[in-house]
Amino acid sequence: MAFAASLLNIVGIVFLAHAVYSAYEHSLLASASQSPSLRLPNESDPKLSLPIDIALETLFSVLLLCVGVVLSSPDLKPIQWSKWAGNLERSKEARIVDEAGVAAGNPYAQLEERPGFWDPRGAKKAFGLWVTEGSKSGSS
Repeated sequence: MAFAASLLNIVGIVFLAHAVYSAYEHSLLASASQSPSLRLPNESDPKLSLPIDIALETLFSVLLLCVGVVLSSPDLKPIQWSKWAGNLERSKEARIVDEAGVAAGNPYAQLEERPGFWDPRGAKKAFGLWVTEGSKSGSS
């Protein structure tokens, strides 16, 4: 698949370069004559109108380049944080321990394990325990 995408990109670049060169050469036709605006009407002026074959070649080359770039792009990552972090932590690089004992897998693990990090789940659990203990002591 990568070879086909690279081939599409190369063919698209060649066609685009040819279309640009053709458009440039076509625009030089106006400068070759003495006064093109006196002899030709506005719709026939080479500086204002581009032949349909050059326009179609330009569109075709851009389409080839777009398809080639899309096919050569890497796979998309999951949007949800939990899936991305789970894939990252299960990877081989996550098991490698870097300097100071920090694993290389999850870049945010260091932030979540810092001492001053407030854990809302732990706070909710502690609040639930406090409420159940308070209701037990109030009923007796």
